[in-house]
Amino acid sequence: MSIDPAKLLMDRRTALKLLAAGITSTLAACGRPLEEIVPYVDIPDGLTPGIPMRFATALPLAGYGRGVLVRSVEGRPIKVDGNPRHPESLGSTDVFAEASVLSLYDPDRSRAVRNRVQPMAWDAFWGVLQGQMQQEKSRNGAGLRILTGRVTSPTLRRQFNDLLQALPEAKWYRYEPINDDAATAGAALAFGRPLTALPRLGDAQVVLALDADPLGPGPQQIRMARAFNNARRAGASDQEFLRLYAAEPAWSLTGANADHRLALPPQLVRNVALMVAKELGADLDSGDLPDTARRFAQAVAEDIKARPGRGLVIAGASQAPEVHALCHWINAQLHAPVDLIEPVDPATPPHMDSLRALRDDLTAKRVETLIIIDSNPVYSAPGDLAFGDLIGTVPFTAHLGLYDDETANRCTWHLPLSHPLESWSDLCGLDGTVSIVQPLIRPLYATRTAHELLAYMHGAASASSHDLVRATWQAHAGGADFETWWRQALQDGVIADTAQQHVSIPAPKLPTVAPGQTTTGLSLTAAPDASVFDGSFSNNAWLQECPRPLTQQVWGNALQISPEDARRLGLADGEVVRMSRESQNIEAPVLIQAGQADGVVTASLGYGRTHAGAIGNDVGFSIAPLLNSQSPNSMDQVVLSKTGKRQDLLSTQQQHRLDGEARELLPILSIADLAAGRHPHHENDAELPSLLPPHVYDGYAWSMVIDTSACIGCNACVIACQAENNVPIVGPAEIGMGRDMHWLRIDTYFVESPASPPGFQPVPCMHCEHAPCEPVCPVMASVHDSEGLNVQVYNRCIGTRFCESNCPYKVRRFNFFGYADGQEYANLGADLIKLQFNPNVTVRARGVMEKCTYCVQRISDARRLAERENRSIGPGEVTTACQDACPTRAISFGDRNAAAAEVNKLRREPRHYELLGHLDTRPRTSYLARLRNPNPALQQEGA
Repeated sequence: MSIDPAKLLMDRRTALKLLAAGITSTLAACGRPLEEIVPYVDIPDGLTPGIPMRFATALPLAGYGRGVLVRSVEGRPIKVDGNPRHPESLGSTDVFAEASVLSLYDPDRSRAVRNRVQPMAWDAFWGVLQGQMQQEKSRNGAGLRILTGRVTSPTLRRQFNDLLQALPEAKWYRYEPINDDAATAGAALAFGRPLTALPRLGDAQVVLALDADPLGPGPQQIRMARAFNNARRAGASDQEFLRLYAAEPAWSLTGANADHRLALPPQLVRNVALMVAKELGADLDSGDLPDTARRFAQAVAEDIKARPGRGLVIAGASQAPEVHALCHWINAQLHAPVDLIEPVDPATPPHMDSLRALRDDLTAKRVETLIIIDSNPVYSAPGDLAFGDLIGTVPFTAHLGLYDDETANRCTWHLPLSHPLESWSDLCGLDGTVSIVQPLIRPLYATRTAHELLAYMHGAASASSHDLVRATWQAHAGGADFETWWRQALQDGVIADTAQQHVSIPAPKLPTVAPGQTTTGLSLTAAPDASVFDGSFSNNAWLQECPRPLTQQVWGNALQISPEDARRLGLADGEVVRMSRESQNIEAPVLIQAGQADGVVTASLGYGRTHAGAIGNDVGFSIAPLLNSQSPNSMDQVVLSKTGKRQDLLSTQQQHRLDGEARELLPILSIADLAAGRHPHHENDAELPSLLPPHVYDGYAWSMVIDTSACIGCNACVIACQAENNVPIVGPAEIGMGRDMHWLRIDTYFVESPASPPGFQPVPCMHCEHAPCEPVCPVMASVHDSEGLNVQVYNRCIGTRFCESNCPYKVRRFNFFGYADGQEYANLGADLIKLQFNPNVTVRARGVMEKCTYCVQRISDARRLAERENRSIGPGEVTTACQDACPTRAISFGDRNAAAAEVNKLRREPRHYELLGHLDTRPRTSYLARLRNPNPALQQEGA
């Protein structure tokens, strides 16, 4: 039975009725078995309307799984939180996990099978595929090629192995745009076999990141960020407090959080590694380095030698395999805190080699049947492969994906893929820990999973993903009752004892590494985007409007260039240049960025999509056409030329550098400052006289403290706030007029110099005791409640905006249009999008002022529960959405009237300060000053 896409367009009332009644199975194809999903915690029998349920599952990023807990209200998944039992999430999230719930309801997702331009039924495709597979069986699969992304699902790998055994001449290729090919090859050079390194940042005291970004976007971000913060504990001595060095060509989150950062072209980064190795006894030529870089490398070498067993060197994905092998040798000399495991991702062949092998097969016309599963190489593959043109030469091509994307448009058949939140599967984390992926909702459209497609290709026409996953784990239960084991695995969100065992191996060999040479002309480097990653999230409006760390740019990317190169070429911000190499060229706007290495231009991946959807189409530019498969992360000898065009660069923050009062707004202290008693002024210690009568809070007095030292600027809190509080998207035109709507922003300040590591400052509503917004409101829409919250009464607000003008923190947002009420951007007014809304939070209309509420709906829920149980709300019982999401636990929230509350302990810290405290607004939100641990030797030399 097929589904008419037009019938899927329904009003919100009808959709909610279907979901609440549990009959959304009518949206899926006939014949699917009923499948049970298990809640994370025990609940009373039956569904209580209005009471959310939480389910444990896992979400993929670059193929690796991260455990999450998804909150569902009456059958609607509305919010993602981290699973504290999963080693890759540790109870926190990142922007991609938070935004996945919006992607679930994306109206641009594929809804039906398509044969070229004609919608078809699944049965029609199954019939054609069956005939095609009969031909492949007759030739042992000689013409069959399958391309996927990274596959860590044990069930999917089992299915591939079974299929390839039945068709021994078929080939399975894989390609992930963000891959670890260089790291795996480097381990093979050092140890004789491919291995995966898992650095333990929490056990390190000195870390050198060589063009590496462990704190940046990717599957390891949450785990690494938590470990990084644990190693930089407040109150620790300078010998215990982790010191981070970074050498990189362009800003990364790791470089932004470093104590010392060196801007260096990528070809010279290896020379820093060579010099450190030479200081440790390696007989290697370190090549040429600028004086500043040489002093930097010497200081690093002395520092790590002084801390045996606590020094660590990490190389990035853009560095060559021999540099990774050299880092393994260095770490062995240091007895570094790093574990080695067998690769969770199959190590041979590497991703780029695999894609080139498929290219060769296509060029030689050895392919009769090409199946592409959840991969988009036409968009993301380096331009020299010309992948899009080659696909059209294959007689039978089929693409299974969430979207009818660039690759799907080159294939004969496109098949809609089920979203991870509506699928059964399993996924491995980076360390091998397995989670069962269970659906939160029946499929919204006529979609299928990769498991079902592979099962059909192997002859099992009626197999379900649920049964296939269970079959994989039948033997794993051992002697225990499988049903009991299965339910426990679903409830926990992880399968116990599935992490890879650490490998004990002989000492690594010292590789032969030629020093890098300075090149003439410009080099191009490419990096994952902090919001849309590799382009997979391009059609997610939350992520498109999420300010990028450091630049605060939204709705597009730019070519970052150093001030010196911009001056030499006569370029200014927003000028569009033509970037060329050999016969390839693209056009891109320029963004001048202090701290960018001279001679290097940088662009982020993930933009320039042509078939992403209504949100992501034609946003930014794609860097892929200029890239080469032999060196996919960097390119030498690119040429920039002016086009005479200009383009506005949309940003939510215009002022990034502060002078004069900078240290009062964002104090940055060293460990030595703290030990000497130097700390921010407590301007509110002696409260100024006031005409306002004092208010005594007899009940609760809610307060928040944010540790700016722990904030890495990842934006997880921003997207979490948006998901929890129905914060609307306004679109690029409104952003260009300064009308962003985020309730929480992360200000970036380059306090010491434009090229020095900045400070990050999350800024929600301050909930001031003496709130300047309250006395100016003519209708008392902005008022104080009995628990100290600054409350915005929406149905009183008449839109004078006096409160916004009077707020010194600029944290109030005004609905100039009905951003979520009839005047939505692009396709965001679709009924399905509205299913994501949190029912406990009002959806605001045009003309209403809004702001952070401290997630008052969560406070209300906890208060009602405590009253029913005749008790007070306990410490930690109320957490805000931003607090839950933060991977470093930088945000604390609690009751100031509770002596045991964490916020009271933090407010007594010597680092504590209030933002603009001299105004005597007496904010309930306060901060801890940012801490750094600079090397005195480099400080003395001014490096």
